[in-house]
Amino acid sequence: MADIVLSVAASHAPGLAGLYAGAPEATKADVDKMYGTMEAEISAAHLDVLILIGNDHLANSKVLEYPDFLVGMAAEHTGPFEWFKPWLNCRDYRLQGRPEVAEALISGMARRGIKFFGRRQNLRFDDNLSIPTVLCNLDSHGVPVVPILQNCTVPPIPDQRDCYAVGQALGDIIRHDLPDGMRVGLFGSGGLSHEPGGKRYFFIDREFDDWFLGLLEQGDHEKLLNEVTPDRMEQSGEGGTAELFAWFVVLGAIGARPCSRLGYTAYDNFKCGVGAVRWEMGA
Repeated sequence: MADIVLSVAASHAPGLAGLYAGAPEATKADVDKMYGTMEAEISAAHLDVLILIGNDHLANSKVLEYPDFLVGMAAEHTGPFEWFKPWLNCRDYRLQGRPEVAEALISGMARRGIKFFGRRQNLRFDDNLSIPTVLCNLDSHGVPVVPILQNCTVPPIPDQRDCYAVGQALGDIIRHDLPDGMRVGLFGSGGLSHEPGGKRYFFIDREFDDWFLGLLEQGDHEKLLNEVTPDRMEQSGEGGTAELFAWFVVLGAIGARPCSRLGYTAYDNFKCGVGAVRWEMGA
């Protein structure tokens, strides 16, 4: 039986790297606190693998052949993808993969009636993996990573209940299919409120973000599933806020756990509400 020993989630706005230098000092302090706390906990957890769930921004598959969940099976993950470098303005990185864990996830999902796709070549990573990597220094800490990129863009997308069910299956796979004693971390990457390239490009729905983070702290998963719907997310930012479905995968995998808000900031040039949470994974 493997153990989920760490679970976190955070926004991955590209401005966190490219526009950080010009942000107000208070915003920088908030970002440093959030990602610094997660970095310290990831380092202290001595992970055998970090499973990172984030959305794909139409970079890895054709629209008419778009998988709902795509697993990176490479032995090494490199990024960011060349096309995204001017936009992200972050350093290059190399991360160790865990192909055998990726294979176990794909086959385990198949046995549970859920279709996961896998790709052995390096995926085209943008802020989904790049921001958590460079802000938490995952490469410096030598953390092996298995990325899962999910569909938040091409209809019909998996909604909050679909993602929660996938998370439940993921948790079951970790506990029953992965090797005994393996230390597993989960990272939900994406959100909060934002509308990339839309009419409300600079709009950040602080009220929604605070409400959503508060629901996580309350720990009532049924309320989250009932109220944080695709329509409610779209009201707070079309085409962007739905990245929070990655957080629902983590929720499903860990079940009801105490959740702490690590911080929040709403600097308009980031064009995204930026927040982070940590779930307590003690026995």
